Amino acid sequence: MSALARWCYQHRLIVIAAWTGLFIALAVMSQALRTTYDNSLTLPGTGSGSAQQLLQRSAPAQAGDSDQIVWHVSHGSATDPAVEHRMSAMLAQVSHLPAVASVAGPYRPGGQVQVSSDGRTAYATVTFTDQADNLKHADVDRVIAATTAAREPGLAVEVGGKAIAGAEETPASNASLIGIIAAAVILLIAFGSVLPMALPIVTAVAGVGSGLLLMAPLSHLMPVNGIAPILGALIGLGVGVDYALFIVTRHRRGLQSGLDPEQSAVQALNTSGRAVLFAGGTVCIALLGLLSVNLQFINGLAVPAAITVVCTVVAAVTLLPALLGVLGPRVLSRRQRRRLRAGRPGHEDSGSGLWERWSRMVPRFPAVLASLGLVVMLVVSVPVLHLRLGFADASNDPVSTHTHRSYEMLAAGFGPGFNGPLFLVAESQSAADRAALDRLDRALAAVPGVAAVETVPAQTTPGAGPTIEVTQVLPATSPQDPATSALIDRLRGTVIPRYTHGTTLHVYVGGLTATFIDFATMTSAKLPWLLTTIVGFSFLLLVLAFRSLLIPAVTAVLNLLSAAASFGVLTAFFQWGWGTRAFGLGSPSPVEGYLPELVLAVLFGLSMDYQVFLVSRMAEEWSRTHDNARSVLAGVTHTARVITAAAMIMIAVFTAFVFTGQRSIAEFGIGLAAAVALDALVLRTVLVPAVMYLCGRANWWLPRWLDRRLPHLAIEPPAEEQPARVPGAALV
Repeated sequence: MSALARWCYQHRLIVIAAWTGLFIALAVMSQALRTTYDNSLTLPGTGSGSAQQLLQRSAPAQAGDSDQIVWHVSHGSATDPAVEHRMSAMLAQVSHLPAVASVAGPYRPGGQVQVSSDGRTAYATVTFTDQADNLKHADVDRVIAATTAAREPGLAVEVGGKAIAGAEETPASNASLIGIIAAAVILLIAFGSVLPMALPIVTAVAGVGSGLLLMAPLSHLMPVNGIAPILGALIGLGVGVDYALFIVTRHRRGLQSGLDPEQSAVQALNTSGRAVLFAGGTVCIALLGLLSVNLQFINGLAVPAAITVVCTVVAAVTLLPALLGVLGPRVLSRRQRRRLRAGRPGHEDSGSGLWERWSRMVPRFPAVLASLGLVVMLVVSVPVLHLRLGFADASNDPVSTHTHRSYEMLAAGFGPGFNGPLFLVAESQSAADRAALDRLDRALAAVPGVAAVETVPAQTTPGAGPTIEVTQVLPATSPQDPATSALIDRLRGTVIPRYTHGTTLHVYVGGLTATFIDFATMTSAKLPWLLTTIVGFSFLLLVLAFRSLLIPAVTAVLNLLSAAASFGVLTAFFQWGWGTRAFGLGSPSPVEGYLPELVLAVLFGLSMDYQVFLVSRMAEEWSRTHDNARSVLAGVTHTARVITAAAMIMIAVFTAFVFTGQRSIAEFGIGLAAAVALDALVLRTVLVPAVMYLCGRANWWLPRWLDRRLPHLAIEPPAEEQPARVPGAALV
């Protein structure tokens, strides 16, 4: 690491020019290739997955996304001749638009069920030729324009559904800008000077920018999810600024101790730079651990995010030392440079500051502090016992959107279940099968929780083959209501088997609501395997790094506790609704089904970051003095300030993404912001020091036979560096 740092420092102009050329080349390539996102959510082996596959194979016209056009008259009826004439013309126009497979309105034979009981609200179902995430926004915008053009005084017209929601999403670029500005303010306060403040920002932007530009060629090699750029920017900015901050802080301390700029930069990269490599590796391992879930949707998020983290690490260990070489001593503030010229070097974090005073508390009350920290984490974790995975429906969209207004109109006219129809896809091969299906269709209306049943015209595969029939079932409850999940279970477990028993009839429950519920079920089942993978790799890496069994074990337990606390906050904030209305995120709803895997992977990586930076500083001192008390206090004294500053930056970046207006991204941001806050302010500054102080020399124990067989992965700096200064009173 020292050789790389020295080369980048001495050849700084070449390095900066190479990064500039690389960035331009990636931008040109990205524009030439164009990113092709694949947001398809396929769930092999589930009822909804089988329904979707059956439709795609045998009835492609019905396999696309189904959205709704809904209208409401303030006077009269939706079936009045004038209203019918106007709306029929609009529906005919929509049916001929690109990407529209069919339109089923209330004015066709058998369409009376699409008019509310009071006659003032009606709807039509628009079936697209593809799933919502694969449709072009321009095609969806044409549907929105044609629909809303039918409005007139006394006639309100709206359109809703997943395709419409995708076209209305707000870009996340503004959130990234807010996060960068917040990080710059925090860095300016921490460093007291503009130039050192700019270093982490420039480094992070270079790393994140190159990572995002790589998504274009990556999307031609594997499916990349549409929210991958948002997730990559969110994670990349957080870790990128933090990694650069740790290195710059170590470099500034070296300058203040009297080292020349090059020697200080090399030492910073050889210490904090190694920790950055290690921490970045743990984040990537945690993200790539998501591949064990074996879902294309998750893979399309994990791999791009890991690539973005790799780019931020490369920028931190190559571009940053070059920038340090350009600035030289100007990395320090003017006041600090004057002190150096006057022959009064001194560490900015070694004086009588807050963290030095706090470090004196650790050896005095270790058991009390450990107990208090544990109680705080357990109390915050309590809501996770009530966690329910699912998805948020359109009632949680911003009130100004088409999707929210159409949801409210349908819920008022027909009941909330009309916003999440279920589709029973049946494959019949004989007259007996069709008779059984007819009996099932007639019985569905009497099933508790079913508001209405509508049979879609049959589709027959070309040539001799089974007949595919689709029955639309409208629940009496909203898509995110637990009763809707119970209805799906009832249909699959009781109702359908009762009428298909003894026949060759196969009936699958599909639709968007069923797909999300199946997705939540699948991810929940695979969660233990993901946890085992992440915890196992993290444990092994820490054993290699710190030559200890106790430190990795404590880290694993505390990281699990941090994850529980994070989901406790998510449960209270979103599922119980304690914070949703304050941020304009709608009513209480389940936590998104795919969130646990993503949050856990990133959370374990970020928690390992702070643990590595804290314990590696302790390990440095232990390697010189073999004094556990001194090592623990040195770690707290010399890293707590930068860890809390880094945490504030991450919290600011993650919270900024709440303002995208996308509930899933907001959940991700809030969950990680809460986890980082608890991790930095409770775990790393209270629990870890107190527990390690209580454990004494056992922290650094490793059986000799195991030590001889394990490869060495050194994070600590060269042994000739002088022992750290720690408060003498703290060792009493």
